[in-house]
Amino acid sequence: MAKKSKGKIYVPDTSAIIAGVVGRLIDEGQIEKGDTIIVPEFVISELENQANRGREIGIEGLEELKLIRQRCIEKGISFVEAGRKPTLEEIQLARSGRIDALIRDITKEMNGILITCDMIQAMGAEALGIEVIYVEHKMPEILAIEKWLTPDTMSLHLKESCKPKAKRGKPGDFKLVEVDDVILARDMLEEFAREIMERARMDRKAMVEVSRKGATVVQIGSYRIAITRPPFSEAMEITLVRPILKVSLDDYKLSEKLKKRLEERAEGILIAGPPGHGKTTLAQALAEFYASKGKIVKTMEQPRDLQVSAEITQYAPLEGEMSKTADILLLVRPDYTIYDELRTTHDFRVFADMRLAGVGMVGVVHATQPIDAVQRFIQRVELGLIPHIVDTVIFVKSGRIENVYVLDMNVRVPSGMTAEDLARPIVEVIDFDTGKLEYEIYTYGEQTVVMKVKEAKESTITKLAQERLEQILKRYIKDFSVEIVGPNRAVLRVKKEDVPKVIGKDGKNIAKLEELVGIRLSVEPIVDTLKKPVPYTVREASGSVIIELDRKLIGKNVDVYKGDEFLFSATVGKKGQIRIKKKSDLGKKVLQAVALGNLRVLVD
Repeated sequence: MAKKSKGKIYVPDTSAIIAGVVGRLIDEGQIEKGDTIIVPEFVISELENQANRGREIGIEGLEELKLIRQRCIEKGISFVEAGRKPTLEEIQLARSGRIDALIRDITKEMNGILITCDMIQAMGAEALGIEVIYVEHKMPEILAIEKWLTPDTMSLHLKESCKPKAKRGKPGDFKLVEVDDVILARDMLEEFAREIMERARMDRKAMVEVSRKGATVVQIGSYRIAITRPPFSEAMEITLVRPILKVSLDDYKLSEKLKKRLEERAEGILIAGPPGHGKTTLAQALAEFYASKGKIVKTMEQPRDLQVSAEITQYAPLEGEMSKTADILLLVRPDYTIYDELRTTHDFRVFADMRLAGVGMVGVVHATQPIDAVQRFIQRVELGLIPHIVDTVIFVKSGRIENVYVLDMNVRVPSGMTAEDLARPIVEVIDFDTGKLEYEIYTYGEQTVVMKVKEAKESTITKLAQERLEQILKRYIKDFSVEIVGPNRAVLRVKKEDVPKVIGKDGKNIAKLEELVGIRLSVEPIVDTLKKPVPYTVREASGSVIIELDRKLIGKNVDVYKGDEFLFSATVGKKGQIRIKKKSDLGKKVLQAVALGNLRVLVD
């Protein structure tokens, strides 16, 4: 323990170090030459612990200790470390006041004067008869970085070794501009960060939302400020983001039809759109809209940056988990909850659980297209539950509502398929204004398919059935090809020796394939068989291409080729003819073969 000096002995606690009070008392001459400053080892250990966890408070405190030591050397003041390191149990009990009690014990033992900015600490020390200098720390009214903010500044970007920049404009229509010619040094950014953290500790409306190694996020009024340091970022950076517009739902000029749906029917709403295009602004407007209708509205946010009225309570993750926040909200029983924003699988599942529990939910999610917002739920919840979780999707771009989709569930055959036994549950995504079916979501084999309906009739079979057939056939045979020859028909071409394997006994294999893909299948050999070519003539009549053969071939099975390409097999009709529709794919190929002079008809 340090010996008592002739001057006064001052013992600062952690709050006084961080707030810079000790340095000011030295500068003002209240602590002077001959005095002694004793810094308890408990204080140093607590600051090191915070700094090792990457928290601003610890880094600031250690920087301040360095400055205090330098001032003491300059002013002839003794600077002494005293006490012991805290035990693990004492560190764990720090929040309950254990470290503060140990600092009081040292002060009393040394007959010193306690310096603190903590009112509770000051009262506790006075109760023990310890002399106290209590400094009520004044928070900075204006942050230094606010000098670069203008009314149209959406965000401010300050990075070490770079010029300060800002996004100015309005959602969906902004520019990134340089706001000063100064090159930002690390010391300057550290001073900005210290001031921000000081404000966050003193302002009742400010909150430290995230505090992790290398990253801190602070909410000060309408400002969301992110501070990052190496090793998380390669250089120190401070980013300030704020809303520049506060609008009501009336400002969006919604149709009466949509307003009625939002008020009476929509209870699972997703607000989707690209970053910076006004999703959060619309979420705020919806929150105020529901509150004005006499609904109990809460929010779930990290960080809490929605600018809402005092009647709307804003909740953060409880003990770091939104699921625990949801548990409390279910006891509070709100009518609507604004979830800003959905990022992880955990967020989507919490949103789904609350919606299925009967709470009206409004979720904010990043998406480049409206359907992307719905797709984010696929694989995270059961497909059939999606319409019960999300019934309305509002897509925002450039601050305007561009699309509104509603979701419904139906059981039927997907567009582009015709076989009745292919009916299945389908999530229908419908344009709210036109009532037009835009997308279908359903399972096909092991896949979950999101298909745009206007493309479905043309491409569903081509894209899915062909892919599914190829996937199955690869398991059994090596050389094959699949050709879609119509909306409900495909030809499988395999080696001659593989034909029986594909067809199966009594056609069981081919029947199973047809059932899986939902279309009729023909199996043909890849190469010519031992059949011989026969003479023919070709003519066109009544929209058909007619291949005329010798009447002796009536009832015979023939193969038709375009050069070496197998086209189809057919049975010769009663008039010795084979008819093909001229506009069909086969009809076109037959005519091409005739024009090229390489049409071949083969028979046993």
